[in-house]
Amino acid sequence: MNKKPLPSFKNEDEERAFWAQHDSTEFVDWAQAKQTIFPKLKPSTKTISLRLPESVIAALKVLANKRDVPYQSLLKIFLAEKIAEESRHAHAKPA
Repeated sequence: MNKKPLPSFKNEDEERAFWAQHDSTEFVDWAQAKQTIFPKLKPSTKTISLRLPESVIAALKVLANKRDVPYQSLLKIFLAEKIAEESRHAHAKPA
């Protein structure tokens, strides 16, 4: 199947706008795609303000100290684990 040629873009904003309006399958043969791993790619982060009870922060700091990691890093680990767990349960439930 012939695919449409990809247009040239002046910048990322122009490309982003293009892909928001077009289906990539018209331009890319995804059957020929190969999986790629980017081992040094770090996910984007966003700073948030989160109010927690002081007792929760204190307990988190104790746990983090036992593991020799910063408490904020431990909090991110706990959140990621819980999200993964909830996602597995959500996918396992019959519709």
